[in-house]
Amino acid sequence: MVKVSKISVSEDTKRKLEREKGDRSWDEFLLTLLEEERSSEEVLRMLREVLSEEDSKALEEGQREVHEEFKLRP
Repeated sequence: MVKVSKISVSEDTKRKLEREKGDRSWDEFLLTLLEEERSSEEVLRMLREVLSEEDSKALEEGQREVHEEFKLRP
């Protein structure tokens, strides 16, 4: 038998997570989030290894321009 556990979150957070979860089980949904996070971290690590400081600064400037153009917060 698989042991289960509970995680306490605010009702607002739970509503938001339930919308994203859709028909998936909580296990499937949370494991998918974890895998996506790890994948994102790996991509960032690899980019840091290949991008020069100049490339990094150019990307940051491009991001600032997009935020300004669409009036997004940094």
